[in-house]
Amino acid sequence: MVTLNRIYTRTGDGGETRLATGETTPKDDPRVEAYGDVDETNACLGLVRLHTADDPALDAILARIQNELFDLGADLATPERAGRPLEWQALRIVASQVARLEADIDALNEPLSELTSFVLPAGTATATHLHLARTVCRRAERKLVALSRVEGEIVSADALRYLNRLSDFLFVASRHANRAAGDVLWVPGGSR
Repeated sequence: MVTLNRIYTRTGDGGETRLATGETTPKDDPRVEAYGDVDETNACLGLVRLHTADDPALDAILARIQNELFDLGADLATPERAGRPLEWQALRIVASQVARLEADIDALNEPLSELTSFVLPAGTATATHLHLARTVCRRAERKLVALSRVEGEIVSADALRYLNRLSDFLFVASRHANRAAGDVLWVPGGSR
């Protein structure tokens, strides 16, 4: 259980933070950058959910994903270190969470029409906020890939897959949200 009694501790005033392992690290460390972007993705989903009251199935999926993004943040804030096993079982993203996202993608995508062009991030408020969440998620994914390339850093394959599938889900969900009005498609050179 998480208990937060004090909101400010002043321990980060010097530009450092603590990971879940107790390690101190700079706030601009690639690991902190990665889970910061995951947190930003989650905040974007909160904005999306302001517009999903008329789609309880999508809202329920997004609520689950928001919780899973906290799982991912906990995963990233608890790094594995070669030769130094943790004294507890860390919360990690698992393959079943990736598989569930894939099932959600398939279910939402099945009734959609085939695309004839790229989709613009526009349309309904729900769709537009989903596109914003997708772009932030893609940034988080890039940060996680960069972290995985840092010598000595371990990032699970399931965590990387999860963010990749999540951005795919957010794209399909945006099309789902625009289904009644139709996709807003890119017209190459249309303004020439």
